[in-house]
Amino acid sequence: MLNLIKLAFKNQFFLFLVVGGINTVFGYCIFALFIYIGLHYTLAVLFSTVIGILFNFKTYGSIVFKSHNNKLIFRFFAVYAITYIINVAYLKVFIPYCNVYILGAIAIIPLAIISYFLNKKFVFEGGGKK
Repeated sequence: MLNLIKLAFKNQFFLFLVVGGINTVFGYCIFALFIYIGLHYTLAVLFSTVIGILFNFKTYGSIVFKSHNNKLIFRFFAVYAITYIINVAYLKVFIPYCNVYILGAIAIIPLAIISYFLNKKFVFEGGGKK
């Protein structure tokens, strides 16, 4: 069983999901806090995304993709700009039909998948180990 756990943590996508879980809890708590204090959902998503980017860049870069190249932050921001647009569009479409807290939680799964592939392909692939 221990060998299976070690093998799982060597799998990049699995590791991305584990680190992403930590990042997601952090980001969703920030999002929920901003909604709770009365910010409009677009601002709540924006601010939680910006704060999350700074935290996530280091965790994904160093733990998942084994990169310490801080110059990749601009590409990382671009990926998050794309996921931000997708997230806000999704919320705009479905907010009349469902609670914003539930919608934010539902969005986590597809946004995580999109984020992994965009980060792997456009940010950290060949990004160096600086």
